[in-house]
Amino acid sequence: MEIHMPNYTLLILLFFFIITTIAFKYLNSNKNKNQPWKLPLFGHIHHLLASPPHHALKTLAEKHGPIVHLQLGHVSTLLISSSHFAKEIMKTHDLSFANRPKLLTVELIAYNYTDIAFAPYGDYWRQMRKICVLELLSAKKVESFRSIREQVSWDLLDSITMQRSKAVNLTEMISIVMNTIICRVVVGRGCRDQEMLLKRKMMKIRKELDKIFDRIISDHQERRRVKCENENEDLLSVLLRLKYDGGLEFPLTFDNIKGVMLDVFAGGTDNPSAIVQWAMSELLRNPRAMKKAQAEVRQVLKGKRKIHESDVQGLEYLKLVIKETLRLHPPLPLLVPRECREECEIGGYRIPIKTKVIINAWKIARDPDYWIDPESFIPERFSESRISMMGTDFEYLPFGAGRRMCPGSLLGLVNTELPLAMLLYHFNWELPDGAKPEDLDMSESFGASLKRKNDLLVVPSPYDSTGH
Repeated sequence: MEIHMPNYTLLILLFFFIITTIAFKYLNSNKNKNQPWKLPLFGHIHHLLASPPHHALKTLAEKHGPIVHLQLGHVSTLLISSSHFAKEIMKTHDLSFANRPKLLTVELIAYNYTDIAFAPYGDYWRQMRKICVLELLSAKKVESFRSIREQVSWDLLDSITMQRSKAVNLTEMISIVMNTIICRVVVGRGCRDQEMLLKRKMMKIRKELDKIFDRIISDHQERRRVKCENENEDLLSVLLRLKYDGGLEFPLTFDNIKGVMLDVFAGGTDNPSAIVQWAMSELLRNPRAMKKAQAEVRQVLKGKRKIHESDVQGLEYLKLVIKETLRLHPPLPLLVPRECREECEIGGYRIPIKTKVIINAWKIARDPDYWIDPESFIPERFSESRISMMGTDFEYLPFGAGRRMCPGSLLGLVNTELPLAMLLYHFNWELPDGAKPEDLDMSESFGASLKRKNDLLVVPSPYDSTGH
């Protein structure tokens, strides 16, 4: 009879690992009570596994303080969770932390760091940011795309009206709207691969992404040859003009152009879509705020059958709703990581070169030291406040701050205002199956942007804006 003996080697290794872990935890706690305990080899990674990263890091900050050193594997990382230290990083020592860490996934997807968001700090990045600010996303250029935003928003209105009081998937509809707007802004019309661009899985497949961008550029070059002189320049036309006109310190390659297109498609679709969905979610959960927002838009725009972008400028409460939505649900709860390029001192600690920095903007925006009743949706908190969302007030960082602040914030904001105003003006809204406001699931999905975990399903009832 064969007798199976236990695998003593495995048991000994397991015992050794457990004892070592306990010892490390004990030694860490005695060595530095202000730091979380860590595992050998893995460091502090295990602290991030139990919940979405921004939630887990908020818990660490509440226990260990607003500046915490983490060892994520072999990567030395600084966790920043307060307005004071965020200002130190993004203003006082902004130049020292202007670099981006190199990540293999970013290198593969972002055309070897030739985009704007992840490009290393230096002359190339300065050139591309200048192109972005002056040529691609200036106030004048963003304004030139007004007719696109209006037409696509009107198409959304027609799509919802056709449902005739049936439940609609607002998540899906808003995603299509934002994707359509960005496709037309970038290439001048809807592109044949628009559906593929909407499917975020394709972002993981570099070859497929490359083929899509090659087709878009090829189609655009063909159209460019017969383009009317008075036709408005889309973003790809601007990039191709700069490529062929020359005069740049770093001549643009097609990979450079693809990298910028990737930034615009990724940030221009996911972020505005998430903002509109979270705004509608919060309004549905807070009937008082919903009633106030609808009363304003219907009073100011009374009798209009079609809303134009110019009509939205006077909607003050709508703007407060968007600001409060961005406070509770910033598109990037953890700002794009920075990397120390010059040794400096933060909070009494010497920060070595190559140290990575994570800023938890989500935690800062819910900090009771800065905000009254921070977990509640209260748009009125901004009515008497001069707090700006443009990176000058470090308790509120929906788009970051400093040199590496998101250059597309203006485009993102204008893309949200008109669709949201139209949803509030033309329809009354209810949750399906008689669900109560407090029943609405607000679970988050952490990814390229902070999205709803589950699609937002709602029942629209057309509102007669003419009063007849």
